[in-house]
Amino acid sequence: MSVTALPTPARVCAGIDWAKDDHAVCVVDDQGEVLDRLTVHHDVAGLRTMTRRLLAAGVSDVGIERPDGPVVEALLQADLTVLVIPPAQVKNLRSRYGSAGNKDDRFDAYVLADTVRTDHRRLRPLVRDSDATLALRSLVRARRDLVTHRVAVANQLRAHLQIVFPAAADLFADIDSAISLDFLTRFTTQEQADWLSPKRLGAWLRSVGYSGRTDPTVLHQRLTAAPRGATGEHATVHAATTSAYVSVLAALRAQIEALATRIAEQLTLHPDGHVFTSLPRSGTVRAARLLAEIGDARGRFPTADSLACLAGVAPSTRQSGKVRAVTFRWGADKQLRDAITDFAGDSRHTNPWAADLYHRARARGHDHPHAVRVIARAWVDIIWRCWQDQTPYDPTQHRALQRLLTQHHETAA
Repeated sequence: MSVTALPTPARVCAGIDWAKDDHAVCVVDDQGEVLDRLTVHHDVAGLRTMTRRLLAAGVSDVGIERPDGPVVEALLQADLTVLVIPPAQVKNLRSRYGSAGNKDDRFDAYVLADTVRTDHRRLRPLVRDSDATLALRSLVRARRDLVTHRVAVANQLRAHLQIVFPAAADLFADIDSAISLDFLTRFTTQEQADWLSPKRLGAWLRSVGYSGRTDPTVLHQRLTAAPRGATGEHATVHAATTSAYVSVLAALRAQIEALATRIAEQLTLHPDGHVFTSLPRSGTVRAARLLAEIGDARGRFPTADSLACLAGVAPSTRQSGKVRAVTFRWGADKQLRDAITDFAGDSRHTNPWAADLYHRARARGHDHPHAVRVIARAWVDIIWRCWQDQTPYDPTQHRALQRLLTQHHETAA
């Protein structure tokens, strides 16, 4: 007696073109025919309408261009499978459906839905990091943004001082250091700085708790040797600009320090914190950044190669006929790449194995950024293994490092 197999349910897929105010949604059947289209507002009612229509249409998988935000949260809460298709990939996919290269939200929603239908086996469902990791990532990225702003404002202040008060521009090592900001708060013009003598400068430095090793006499010589700044009536006008920059820098420094404190607290509490703080020269902020960008969803990176590719430290190979080129990988998570290469580049100062990789890469003719990526690619294998096993990095178990140390000892002997 033969048994008739039940027909496989047709997969219904959807695509969402995410925007700031509203979102275009397209639903297609297993043949690519449009079953439903809608545009929803970016509010509670709109997201509720979107998920209700998707579930009513029998949608199982949804394609979208970003992995976070309220729209993704609503989809996940509705138990829908989210498949992230990066914007650069969507741009290339448009050529499947026409050569004009037109950009339209409704059309992009269809491209996303149809790509989920045809390329489902190549797409990986979104795997979420824990709330603790998402919070840490928010702190780390906010701090880095503020550091970028601080550098920009410091450069603006230095450029301003080089014109109106050159002596203050290079008086201390860093224009945005606490002592430099204190000095510019107290002495905003050339005429106020003229009041200083070596003895007066030394007294003022002691009053603000200056801990530098530079003698007040040397600092005073810098003040008197520098070109004269603006004086007279207009000097006070320039001083207002100086004070504005100083106030912004002081506020940025305070907030950066406050975020660093919170980052240290969250890193200590995180279950994976010990893995990343064990890495050489990782410190606190750097370890937190590595953890925040790699995440704690192990399924996101099933292999070390997958982590290396997304981080952009694995070279991209292109071959056509007899022509083969190995080039820089442009398609990458830039935040992740910056976190890993920042760590790798600094690790060479204390880790002999990393230093050896760097020097050999430079000897082959690679420039500094390329050599750092070489180290980063090697570190990825180690970081991934420690991360997967939730085991701290142990130099005594690092066989390549131990072989190198043994060779050095034998050579020295």
